[in-house]
Amino acid sequence: MSIDTIRDLIEIPGIWERMDRVEERLLDVSRAGDDFLTEIAQHLLVAGGKRYRPVLTQLAGEFGPTRDRRLIEAGAAVELIHIGSIYHDDVMDGADTRRGTTSVNARWDNSLAILAGDFLIARASEIAATYLGMASVELLAHTYRELVTGQALELRLTGGVSHGPADHYRVIGGKTASLIRTAARLGALAADAAAGTVEAVSTATWELGMVFQMTDDALDLVSTEEDLGKPAGSDIRQGVYTLPVLYALEGPDGSRIASLLQEEGPVTEDVVEEVIGLVKGGGYVHRVLDECRHRLARAADATAGLPDIEARAVFRRMGEFLVDRVGTVGASY
Repeated sequence: MSIDTIRDLIEIPGIWERMDRVEERLLDVSRAGDDFLTEIAQHLLVAGGKRYRPVLTQLAGEFGPTRDRRLIEAGAAVELIHIGSIYHDDVMDGADTRRGTTSVNARWDNSLAILAGDFLIARASEIAATYLGMASVELLAHTYRELVTGQALELRLTGGVSHGPADHYRVIGGKTASLIRTAARLGALAADAAAGTVEAVSTATWELGMVFQMTDDALDLVSTEEDLGKPAGSDIRQGVYTLPVLYALEGPDGSRIASLLQEEGPVTEDVVEEVIGLVKGGGYVHRVLDECRHRLARAADATAGLPDIEARAVFRRMGEFLVDRVGTVGASY
């Protein structure tokens, strides 16, 4: 989902006016008082990005009566958490590129990438403490704990074929859905939304966050390198077995898939192609997309009692887009 796509889905001028201020604030708060650290901390910020999470913060803010700088600060805080965690992820993955540019760890080194990520996360906490109140500080701390827990579990499961979908839900809930939910929850809180509204938005965006990651996982299996900017099956090469593969491991071809994934040495292209063929041929991508639609129905139920404003319709459109893009981008599956 590109920033242009998000703009097409959200035709609410106030959101984009606030997002311009979020961009300014991100550059302001990422200055370290040291030019070298500032350059590293801002490396991915100036590279751009979808800003999906702070956009959700602004969208959720539409359900509250207040529009003040707290919405800007909340948007900046969640994006700093996100970027800081990316710096750490790229170190663990040994990534060379990110957002069309050299990753921080590749341009400098692992130690500096970790320190810059720590700095950005610390700045998010300072923002919350200064402008958003103790409840928001606790929320961000709890969310970062979930991010770390999800990442640690994924590392433990990498390369293994004995775990099932339940473990994968815990991974994507921690790594992805938790921060997406927090982004929206912070926005609703910053806009002084009613308690019931805050909970409804939180429930809906938890489901949206799960769908966000589940459809990304599906795209990795059905898209071309031209579509994704990387070869299909990248997760399989890294030993990260996502929901369609885990469902396939439980099916009639499970023994064959397990034997392919447990072969000695690096995963070959022939193995990747055969596993993808078995997963797609077994209908497991369809199964995941059906589950995504059920999750989106739960999200719609959660927001059904909210005011019938454009922001509520946008939540629905964003979810539908996430599922539809798999069919649009992917070949036959």
